[in-house]
Amino acid sequence: MNTSPRRKPVASAQDLTSKGATHFFATRQNGIGSIVLVLFAMVVGVAVWAEYRDQLLADPRYLIRADRIDVVGVPMWLRSDIKSESLRDWSFEGEFVSTDPQTPKRLARAFDMHPWVKRVLRVVISHPGAATVELICREPIAMVAVPGGLLAVDADAVVLPSADFSGEIAAQYPCIRGVESSPQGPAGSPWGDVVVEEGVGVVLAIGPEWKQLFLTECRPKREYDQNFLETSRSWDLHGPSGLVILYGSAPGQEKMSEPLAAEKVSRLQEILKRGEAVTGTIDLTRQKSSAEKKAFPQSHASPALP
Repeated sequence: MNTSPRRKPVASAQDLTSKGATHFFATRQNGIGSIVLVLFAMVVGVAVWAEYRDQLLADPRYLIRADRIDVVGVPMWLRSDIKSESLRDWSFEGEFVSTDPQTPKRLARAFDMHPWVKRVLRVVISHPGAATVELICREPIAMVAVPGGLLAVDADAVVLPSADFSGEIAAQYPCIRGVESSPQGPAGSPWGDVVVEEGVGVVLAIGPEWKQLFLTECRPKREYDQNFLETSRSWDLHGPSGLVILYGSAPGQEKMSEPLAAEKVSRLQEILKRGEAVTGTIDLTRQKSSAEKKAFPQSHASPALP
């Protein structure tokens, strides 16, 4: 008599779940143990801090005084005392204590609010009561002419403290004229005008050639429709002896037939290589003529930042 092979019993869902859980915990026992230890240490740390917080905060040995704070990344030419000004402006938040886990964040926030600070890289607390704050500071790129004087801006068109610039120092920077707006916020805030942003972009695109050509300022040239609404904007660069360079659209805003910023700067470099006096009007908005292409092959140099 033929007998069918005996079928193996099918495991129930409960058995599979139980075996799966057992296998999971067996293969991950070490990892789970580490997690438990970390969580236990965190709970103990919080409990200890809650128990001794007042004592540690009151201990003068852990108080971080201004003379125990080292600030790294402030350029030598900067006249502002970033450390004292940052700590003064945030003195209402209380003292900084090295044993307080919130101190690194509070110190970073205090320095981050200073108008010269672009970014706080890190804050390192060293016991019993010292700290090191590493910064990246803003750098002036140009001056914007406003009624009554000049205001400095950086590469992001952020307004910089005017007290740090004497008239002699301000005159050494490219000047952006023709701006009809005022800054939309205090120093350390973006100007808030696309014209200023474009002017900064033009200055950055020209790079070191700005000084080599003895340029002094750039101005927007606006075109309007019959309703006196602005339809387009180009930029002219001005230098000594009536030098005018028709730069054209700001970088990234070029028209269809207009050379890109890199080609415009390449043509300025070619002009400088001739060693001749640069005067009159130079038009960078048009493509090179055939004669120019033969005389000066296109350079592949990229525009450098000042």
